[in-house]
Amino acid sequence: MGRINSNIPAVTAGFQLSRNQGSLATALQRLSTGLRINRGSDDPAGLIVSERLRSEISAVSQAISNSERAINVIATTESGLNEVSSLLTDIQALVVEAANAGAFSEEETDANQLQIDSAIDSISRIANTSTFAGRKLLDGSLDYFTSGVVTSDLASVDVLEGNFGTQPYIPVNISVSQSALQAELQFEASATGSSTISLDLQGPDGIIPLTFPANTPDNEIVNQINSIADATGITASANAYATPGDPSTASGVVFLSREYGSDAFVSVTLANGSGPFPLSKRDGTPAGTGGEKVEGRDAVGTINGQPTTGDGLRLSLTSFLLDLDITLDASFGTGNSDFAITDGGSLYQLGPRVNVNQQETIGVKSMQANKLGNRLVGFLSDLQSGGTKSLRTGNFNQASDVLDEVITQVAVLRGRLGAFERNKLQPNINQLQVSAENLTSSESVIRDTDFAEETTELTRSQILVQAGTSILAIANAQQQNVLSLLGG
Repeated sequence: MGRINSNIPAVTAGFQLSRNQGSLATALQRLSTGLRINRGSDDPAGLIVSERLRSEISAVSQAISNSERAINVIATTESGLNEVSSLLTDIQALVVEAANAGAFSEEETDANQLQIDSAIDSISRIANTSTFAGRKLLDGSLDYFTSGVVTSDLASVDVLEGNFGTQPYIPVNISVSQSALQAELQFEASATGSSTISLDLQGPDGIIPLTFPANTPDNEIVNQINSIADATGITASANAYATPGDPSTASGVVFLSREYGSDAFVSVTLANGSGPFPLSKRDGTPAGTGGEKVEGRDAVGTINGQPTTGDGLRLSLTSFLLDLDITLDASFGTGNSDFAITDGGSLYQLGPRVNVNQQETIGVKSMQANKLGNRLVGFLSDLQSGGTKSLRTGNFNQASDVLDEVITQVAVLRGRLGAFERNKLQPNINQLQVSAENLTSSESVIRDTDFAEETTELTRSQILVQAGTSILAIANAQQQNVLSLLGG
């Protein structure tokens, strides 16, 4: 107790005071910054985890922004397509009006043609001027580009979605195992003999009654049927019937639907008291003597080894990596055809990680008049003055077919864009917002200050610092007691 060189109580009190001051400084820092971890030494493991969470939160937040921007792009594109749809509807009305030729003068037809030309020009203008942040949307720059398409095999190729991933191109192999067929009935005209035949001929477009007097030549039967083809959707040709196994006997008439596939049909129904009207199927087997209906056949095939949906000449594939519609040429039959998707599409990064699983692509075809339509029915540009389906040509039915195809193409594209926004973008935003909320909550638990706990620690540290300071003063004063031993 009489040593003065080493004041052990003061050393002890000073050490504890230093520790308490450190705790006080830490509490003050945490309360002033709002963070429990301000340096790696505060919680090394917690820092590592929280930094990873912060990175994920940042990526998720950006993915939400990407999705919201994608919605804006889709909305802008769809607004342009809406105007195109309105113009196409107006063109359709003008064609139908001009078809009322008995009550419509040539001057009025020319006026309608002028309006059609103006509307088509407006569609092309919309295609060239619809932009988002400087990027054109409807001029075909967002469509997919293909290479190696054999046009004698494929009448049209529409790539709806294609995810390239790390591939420079997407190879496409089309394998057709069953060709599309028209509905077909064969009739051996000579079988009518001296009988008069009355029947109802029905196809996809309508039903028409026909009467063939006794011994009507094949060519006359063909001419009557073809003259009403627009009303029934059925055509005929002569010298097409052959006895099975003996092609030299070719004669008679064959009835064919204009369209291919299971939706196309030929129906022949004999009137009461009329008969018989012997019919054969495509393979020559008897089909009956009237009251018969046969349907066409859809193509069956695969695309890149995956089964497709067949509809006449059209094959469709919907998969994770590829969404594709192709229309076979009528002469294709069965076999294989290959091409490649080399570029294009509009790519959207919708997830926090840059990989194909968190990306979506969608193609937007050109709205140019010479690109709307297809080789089978024609293109919208054919309806302009001087075109093969302008009003002056009188091909109103063909013009309507082109418009039906174009209106369907635009409507399907609008529907796909709407489905893309509703079923992919909006749910993606909702899911990412939940993820961001949970990640932020987890990061907050690790890194943020618990103010209730820290204010308690601050109060404790303040009391301990004040007490330590007092104790240190007392410990230093105790050394003065040795003066009493010196007779002071």
